Amino acid sequence: MNYPLSLAVVAATTLLAPCAAQAADMCEGTPGNGNAKLVLEATAMHNAVGQVAFTVYPDDKSRFLSKGGKLVRARVSAAAPRACFWLKPGYYAIAQYHDENSDHNFNRTLFAPKEGFGFSNDAPTSIGLPSFDSARFALSAGGTVVRMKMRYRR
Repeated sequence: MNYPLSLAVVAATTLLAPCAAQAADMCEGTPGNGNAKLVLEATAMHNAVGQVAFTVYPDDKSRFLSKGGKLVRARVSAAAPRACFWLKPGYYAIAQYHDENSDHNFNRTLFAPKEGFGFSNDAPTSIGLPSFDSARFALSAGGTVVRMKMRYRR
């Protein structure tokens, strides 16, 4: 048995393991400075194809779902539909969509979305878009996990 090679493999595995674990918990933004951890998760996904886009909007109803109104956005694999951010505690609203073809567009027909979508608080969308107030939630100083059901209209 070649002990130096075995020790090198063990050392490399030991040194790389914390990095892999840390990478899985990486968040956009900067921890500290009074920032809180916001974790976003898409649930009820139809498949693991493409990406999920999570868009965070500030506490301003005029910016909610408007072009250029977002605060931050993350695109993640639909196989692991989870993202996180470090943001100041306060109020926010989230929109998500399942970008199955990974074209970075929320595809729709004349009357209905072609791709899955959802909002914080699972805000209702029976006719049209949800109101800002129905999607608004609090990010506490201790952090918050927001789980949103992905809805499909096919």
